[in-house]
Amino acid sequence: MPVIEHSASVLMLWALIGYLLGSIPFGMVLARVMGLGNLRSIGSGNIGATNVLRTGNKTAAALTLLLDGGKGAVAVLLARYFGGEDTAQIAGLMAMIGHCYPVWLKFAGGKGVATFLGIMLALSLPVGVGCCIAWLVGALVWRISSMGALVAAASSTFLMVILNSGAALVLGAVLTALVMWRHRANIARLRAGTEPKIGQKS
Repeated sequence: MPVIEHSASVLMLWALIGYLLGSIPFGMVLARVMGLGNLRSIGSGNIGATNVLRTGNKTAAALTLLLDGGKGAVAVLLARYFGGEDTAQIAGLMAMIGHCYPVWLKFAGGKGVATFLGIMLALSLPVGVGCCIAWLVGALVWRISSMGALVAAASSTFLMVILNSGAALVLGAVLTALVMWRHRANIARLRAGTEPKIGQKS
């Protein structure tokens, strides 16, 4: 595996690459290409897979989920191959920030769940699989997408500890905090009992 010296310029380069990869708004692109309308005027107005599902197009929602997760994983894997683990973590962090705050959409992006899962899978496959299972369990039990996201995020740090993935523990905690922050409105609606179910139009 080629290793590049971790100079500030190299780290900044991979931070930029990670951000640009993460900032690709696949939900918006797919909605436009597939004639589903403007996601900003549908459901929650979010650009992620859950809101794409509210268009009624399950294929578009599945593709959005895979592509949003994939860009996070690709950022980590590319940076790890060319620059090592520290570079991979920086690229992963910036991919998440890019998704949540993309320059192309005036920094109003998604909530980062799929990208978070993709990053976790690339950082540590066992941890990533565990987070995906936690997400599925949370979503299926409560039939609420945000519950799946919150359960997955909350479980990630615990999984990193028990599965001996401590090298990424700080990054995992930061990403978890970002997922929670992006879901603060959902948390308020969950407390109020007004959070919509999966597939609900609004």
